[in-house]
Amino acid sequence: MTTFSRLAPFIQEYIYNHNWTELRPAQIAACEVIFNTDAHLLVAAGTAAGKTEAAFLPVITQLYENPSQTIGALYIGPIKALINDQFERLNYLLKEADIPVYHWHGDVSQSRKKQLLKSPQGILQITPESLESLLINKHQELVRLFGDLRFVVIDEIHAFMGSERGCQILCQLQRLANITKVQHRRIGLSATLGDYSLAETWLSSGTNKFVITPQIDGGKRPIKLALEHFFIPEEVDISEINEYEQYIFNLSKSRKCLIFGNNKQQTETIISSLRKVAKTLSSPDIYHVHHGSISASLRQAAEDAMRQSNQPAVTAATLTLEVGVDIGHLERVIQLESPPSVASFLQRLGRTGRRGEAADMRFVCAEKEPLPEAPLPEKIPWQLLQSIAIIQLYLEERWIEPIQPLKYPLSLLYHQTMSVLAATGSIAPANLAQQILSFSSFAEISPENFKLLLRYLIDINHIQKTETGKLIVGLEGEKIVSKFKFYAVFPETVEYIVKQGTTEIGSIIMPPPVGNQFALAGKTWEVTEVDFRKKVISVKQVEGNASIFWRGGSGNIHSKILQRMQQVLTEDIEYPYLQKNAIKRLRKARQLAQYYELDKQYILPLGKDKSCILPWIGTLAFRTLSRLINNFCRESLEIKSIRSVNPYYLIIKLNKNKLKDIYPEIISLCEQRITADDLLSDSEAPEIQKYDKFIPYPMLRQAFTCDYLDLEELRQIISCW
Repeated sequence: MTTFSRLAPFIQEYIYNHNWTELRPAQIAACEVIFNTDAHLLVAAGTAAGKTEAAFLPVITQLYENPSQTIGALYIGPIKALINDQFERLNYLLKEADIPVYHWHGDVSQSRKKQLLKSPQGILQITPESLESLLINKHQELVRLFGDLRFVVIDEIHAFMGSERGCQILCQLQRLANITKVQHRRIGLSATLGDYSLAETWLSSGTNKFVITPQIDGGKRPIKLALEHFFIPEEVDISEINEYEQYIFNLSKSRKCLIFGNNKQQTETIISSLRKVAKTLSSPDIYHVHHGSISASLRQAAEDAMRQSNQPAVTAATLTLEVGVDIGHLERVIQLESPPSVASFLQRLGRTGRRGEAADMRFVCAEKEPLPEAPLPEKIPWQLLQSIAIIQLYLEERWIEPIQPLKYPLSLLYHQTMSVLAATGSIAPANLAQQILSFSSFAEISPENFKLLLRYLIDINHIQKTETGKLIVGLEGEKIVSKFKFYAVFPETVEYIVKQGTTEIGSIIMPPPVGNQFALAGKTWEVTEVDFRKKVISVKQVEGNASIFWRGGSGNIHSKILQRMQQVLTEDIEYPYLQKNAIKRLRKARQLAQYYELDKQYILPLGKDKSCILPWIGTLAFRTLSRLINNFCRESLEIKSIRSVNPYYLIIKLNKNKLKDIYPEIISLCEQRITADDLLSDSEAPEIQKYDKFIPYPMLRQAFTCDYLDLEELRQIISCW
C-alpha cells in the first residue's frame, strides 16, 4: 500500500481538497515509522518541511482506526502562541472526523477545559506548566484522563533540551507512564538540531523504546544574505533620522517583514525609530512589537497583521516569534546584531523562503564609534565578527551547537519532589525517593544527596513528617506550591501591568514616577498613576521617544563560534554577503588584528598597569578562566581589578612588573591538579535557578561546578596557546 492510501479517508479528502500534489519526504518517512514500527520518532527537517503534518497525519489515522478510550495524543509546545496556531490547524483537519482536539493553557476558557475533563478523548495540546497543574490537581483522575494515551508529540524539542524545563517534561511523562502503566510513543520535532544522537537520547529518556530518525532530504534552499554595519552617533538627536534607522526602514518598507532583536529593549527601540521615520515621510504605521511583556491582545494583533495577505506589516520580536507560529508569507527577516547561536540563526532564517522562494535574511550591526584612545578590545566589532562566524559555520560545515544535558537540575529536583507530595497528599520517604530518583533527569543524583535534600526541607518546614512516618507538604512549602506560578520551573518576575484606560498594553518591572515617560509596544507613554497594591500603571500616549530598560541575557555562546570569530579577524577572505560599511569596518579590524598579531597573541599589554586577555573561548570556559584568575592569581600577580565582558575579553589591572607573568601563571595553573570545586570560595554556593534557595549548599556547589564551569575545555584550549 502507498503511504497516501494508508491515511484515514478524511485525511485523503483533505489532501485532495487542498491540492497537495504529493506528500513531503518528512511526512512519508514519519508515516512509515508510525505505521510499521513501535519506536519513538524524531523528525529533524528544515523549517516549512511539513513536520507538524508529518507527526499528526499518521497519529490521527491510528486514532481514527482505533479510537482511544481517553486522551489519545498529547502535544507539548513551548509557548501558548504556537499551541493556539497548531490548534487552529488541527481543528481544520479534524472537522470531518469524530476526533476532538483541545488546547489547554492560561488563556483557554474554563468551560472548554471542563468539556475535556468531562469527556477526555482525542488530542490535547498543552504547555509543560499546564501539564504540571493537571498532574497535581487532577492526580486522582489521571488514569481516567490519560489511561489510553498512545502518543506524545513534543514540538521544537531543541527549545527544551539542555534546560530545566526540558527535564521537567521528561519527569512529567515518566509520572504519567508510572500512574497509567502505559508507555506511550514519543515524537520529537525540530528544524535546528546538530547532533541527532543527543536528541535521540533525550527523547527516549526513561523508556525502553528506541528512536528512529529518518534521513530526510529536504533539498538545498536558496538563501539571500546581507550584512551591513553602522556607527551610531554618540549624541543622538531623536528628531533626526540617522543612517541606521533609514537603512532598516528601507529594508522593511512595503514588505511583510520580521525584525529580530536579542532582547526586548532592541525590539522596542527599533519600532519606535521606524514609526518616527514613517511619520516623517508620511508613510503608514504598519509596525508592531511582539515579546513576553506585551499584552496578549497586542501580540495577537501583531500575528494577525502578519498573516493578512497582500498587506505590508513589520513586527519586531524576540524569541516569541522564533518558533514556528504561522505568520503567513514572510518576505524578509532582519536581524539586529548577531543572533545568540547558529541554531537561532537557522530558526530565524527559516521563517522566510517558504513557497519555494529564497530565504531572505539581512543582518544589521550597529555600535558607537570607538575613540582613538579606547583600549584594544573596545575597538573590535564583536557583534559583526559573531554574525560572520555564525553564518560561516553554517555555510561551510552545516554545524549547529550540540545541546548538552544538565547533570544536576537541582531546582527541578525540589520542584518535582514538592509536586509529587502535593499530588499524592502523603507518601513514605522510601517511596518518594524511589519515584523521584527513577526519573531520568535525576540520574546523577545519589540517594545520599536526596536524603540530604529531604532533611534540609524538613528543617526549613517545606516538608513535614507525620506521626506515621509519612511525608507531607509543610507550612512553608504550602506557601510555594499553592501558587499557580509554582507550575513553572523558570523564574517569574513581578511586573506591573500597563494600562491605557481599560486597555492592557503590556507590563514592565519597575514603575517610573508619575509624569515620567517610557516606551512599550513601540510607543511612548506618560505615567498618570501608579497603583502599587494592584501593581497597575495608568498611562496616556504622548509624542516623542523614550526608553525602558529590560533585563535579559544572551545565553551561552559555544567556543567554536569564538574560535571562528578569531579566524574571521585574522584570515584574508572577502565574504560575498558583506555590504560596503561592513567591508570597511572588517578591513579596519583586520588591520588592527594584524598589527597586534591576534592570530597568536592572546594576552596583550594595554599600557601602564593594564593587560587584556582575548581567549576566544565560549561562555562556560570563559567563566572558568575568570574564576581561575580571580581565585589563584590575585596575590601572585598583585591584581587590583578584573573587568570582564563574557565571553569576549578580560581587562586586568595589576602591578606593571607582573605583566610578563600572566601567561606563564595561567599555563601553570592549567597544568596543576586544580578541580572545579577549587574555583568557588569556601562559603560560595551560587543560586541561579528558581528554587536553588531551597537546596543545601553542598549540592548547589556540586551543580555549579558541573553545569556552569568547564575546566577540561579550558585546559584543552589553553594548551594550544
